[in-house]
Amino acid sequence: MPSSTSQRRNLRKRRKKSFIWKTTAIVALLFLLLAGGASAYFLQQLNSVSADTEEELERGEKSNLRDQAVDPSEDSFSVLFLGVDDREDGSMDGRSDAMVVGTFNKDSKKVKLVSIPRDSLVNIEGNGENKIAHANAYGGTDLAVQSVENTLNIPIDYYVKSDFAAFTDIINDLDGVDVDVPFDFTEEGTEFEEGPATLSGEEALKYVRMRKEDPRGDLGRGERQQEVLESLIKKAGSIESIDNYDNVFDSVSENVSTNFTFGNMIALQQYADSLNEIDSSQLQGADTTIDGIYYYQLDPEATLETSNNLRKQLDLPASEEPLALPGTQANNEAPAEESYEEPAAEEEAPAEESYEEPATEEEAPADESYEEPATEEEAPADESYEEPATEEDATEEESYEEPATEEDAPAEESYEEPATEEEAPAEEESYEEAPAEEESYEETTP
Repeated sequence: MPSSTSQRRNLRKRRKKSFIWKTTAIVALLFLLLAGGASAYFLQQLNSVSADTEEELERGEKSNLRDQAVDPSEDSFSVLFLGVDDREDGSMDGRSDAMVVGTFNKDSKKVKLVSIPRDSLVNIEGNGENKIAHANAYGGTDLAVQSVENTLNIPIDYYVKSDFAAFTDIINDLDGVDVDVPFDFTEEGTEFEEGPATLSGEEALKYVRMRKEDPRGDLGRGERQQEVLESLIKKAGSIESIDNYDNVFDSVSENVSTNFTFGNMIALQQYADSLNEIDSSQLQGADTTIDGIYYYQLDPEATLETSNNLRKQLDLPASEEPLALPGTQANNEAPAEESYEEPAAEEEAPAEESYEEPATEEEAPADESYEEPATEEEAPADESYEEPATEEDATEEESYEEPATEEDAPAEESYEEPATEEEAPAEEESYEEAPAEEESYEETTP
């Protein structure tokens, strides 16, 4: 049976493969809009389905980080592409398995894409520190957009959200994508032979996933992803594909929501010539595990540099202020689970010195003069007590200097029977104060 460490490693690999394909698919949707925009028929069909896909954010058109709303035909702008888990009820309220921020500069016409790893540890409003993929599940598109804005310190002007059934469907609707297979290999039961080939949506997914059999590893896989994207662009903009646009838009309208209006989408055409020079990158960080849960810890300095590059792309001034990321002390803190509102550890941390109320039921209450709370394994002592006894120890008189154990309770010579947890031994004359589980007494009855 594989070890738990091996299972976690394999799970992360599967998630990484899934993320790569879904990120590719998200970008493909953008390229499809840009490339197809050159076709008058495309625009006609786009207008007919835009009402089905348009869904305004609760905040309205303007980002909270903007002074006024932007116009894509005149201003630089940003788009958040969300790829979400498919739900049985058909909703897109699950976790976002892919998040890609696209920025478009009005002067240079450059397009920059930055992928955000789904397991990135970020601050999600109302849910503490958590994986950024959970934002969409917690609060829908609005919370996902807000979380990205807070993480990167840039305004998100538009969004496009889709489940991933749309992308394999779109490739199939366009009668596949043409590629040149570099060598023979097998992936998930499908054999690929060296040479030109036309791949279905399902085959294209496997084609871009394969890495182990590629001698160039991730580099080779990245080139295959780019090859599929370029093929999809050519297919979307070709005359031969016009007859298939009805099916394509059916797939889009059923699986996509956006706050782009029809007019906004038309404005994307001005960036069509920049498709071959897109600058793509991913937020930098490192794998980490907190309380047995895997996270991707973003590098604060590298993320700040990326943030300022995106701000420049959006014609915004650079910022020297640290980003609102979980600090480098994150490994000492527990990120919030789905129902948590703030980080919590499995064992309660001791209270502050000013804590005056009794501790939990498992702890013995402290005397008034006791300034530091007892832990679960310590019991409070009298004023002259020099070392705390354990919870299971019997309380001893003032002159006793060594803590008692549960099985051996020290006593005076006349003491004949050890005390239990519920009964503390007492002296007839000199014992003046003993703590009890529920309250403190000034004197006890012998």
